[in-house]
Amino acid sequence: METTTIRKRLHNYLDIANERKLKAIYAMVEDEIAGNTINYTVADKAELDIRVNHYLNGGKTISSAEMNKRLKAARKKGK
Repeated sequence: METTTIRKRLHNYLDIANERKLKAIYAMVEDEIAGNTINYTVADKAELDIRVNHYLNGGKTISSAEMNKRLKAARKKGK
């Protein structure tokens, strides 16, 4: 089973699981969740807000394929 399918199935299950099962699942991954928390600085949050607002107001964005193309070109240029 592909990872994306597993994620979708788990997300769906978590919405309907009973309290006992939720607590058991959480206990299994609690340490990893705590270790993977991202602490954004005030400046980081401000930059993210600017970017989200830009996007929501119709700002220009590019696809991941285009970004990869630009990164490859920049790497090639830097060599």
